[in-house]
Amino acid sequence: MAPSSQYKFLRQAPRDGLSTAMLPSKWQRLHIDPWLCLFLFLNAMLGLVVLYSASAQDVGLVSKQAMSFGIGCFVMFTLAQIPPKVYQAFSPYFYSFGILCLLAVIAFGEIRLGAKRWIDIPGFGSVQPSEFMKVGMPLMIAWFLSRNALPPSFKNVLISLVLIGVPFLLIAEQPDLGTSLLILASGIFVLFLSGLSWKMIMAAFAAAAVVIPIAWEFLLHDYQRQRVLTLLNPEADALGTGWNIIQSKTAIGSGGFAGKGFLEGTQSHLHFLPEGHTDFIIAAFSEEFGLIGIVILITLYFAIIFRTFQISLQCFHNYGRLVAGAFGMSFFVYVFVNAGMVSGILPVVGVPLPFMSYGGTAIITLMATFGIVMSIHTHR
Repeated sequence: MAPSSQYKFLRQAPRDGLSTAMLPSKWQRLHIDPWLCLFLFLNAMLGLVVLYSASAQDVGLVSKQAMSFGIGCFVMFTLAQIPPKVYQAFSPYFYSFGILCLLAVIAFGEIRLGAKRWIDIPGFGSVQPSEFMKVGMPLMIAWFLSRNALPPSFKNVLISLVLIGVPFLLIAEQPDLGTSLLILASGIFVLFLSGLSWKMIMAAFAAAAVVIPIAWEFLLHDYQRQRVLTLLNPEADALGTGWNIIQSKTAIGSGGFAGKGFLEGTQSHLHFLPEGHTDFIIAAFSEEFGLIGIVILITLYFAIIFRTFQISLQCFHNYGRLVAGAFGMSFFVYVFVNAGMVSGILPVVGVPLPFMSYGGTAIITLMATFGIVMSIHTHR
């Protein structure tokens, strides 16, 4: 064989024992996971359709939501290009930035409806810093735990609990118990995935059994305790605190198997259903599309969660595995809490339904988390 032919053969053949099947695909070169993108896109399109009906056909509201999805897609694609080692290096700085923003809320935050949760930035608008911690908390705890061998030692578990507890208390003080519990859960999920022993897990349940009665008596506000009591007996104040749950369950039940049809819902269109385009949008969806629609929606959510867990299990480093797994479990909690709240099995808290409820900040934050998940999957 001539030297030129031999060189041509070696140049074109896979080297170092790699087959063509192991070479990166075009999706990997773009750092995008096609399946996760497909599920997110379908969920987003379904959310826009439902929002159009639940908002009394408000085109302006739907346009703003679509714009938020567009910004979220740009953020997701941009974050997917950044290698996980960069996130790992900047995790403590992002966490510290989030803590400073939460302290700024206490110092000069904007008060709305009795809660101080926003910072008004001139020329930009209002920002809710607690949304930053939905991303910053899992990144920080994963960064701290992955620096040492897993499962973590008792000392590292205690330090992690302190790191989790500081933003939890700052957000609960605003007050925003729903968001604070979600952020608390996102940090706990990282600890759980790091391989805690069953002794530590049982000890945590025992500690929770002690803390919950104390929190009920001394930490919860009156309206928060009333929400729990309303859950147990919503008919006790049917025209007051129980109104939301009663109307929501009425809307869900009236949908039946196939629903009343698109734009045919009565509870939301006649304004019996409160916040039908935000927190209670799944009730409006169930009324119009029935059990069939709910099954389709839950299947989409399950596909997103399953794909995220699959990416976590395929990851080769502890940091990425912990982050992706925590984001997947957090997404499940968002869906479960909202659906449980609307169906009357959990207290009413201000937790939107992912990719369905109206709200730009929440959508962009979620898309950012999935951008990080795609980065973990495609940067091998």
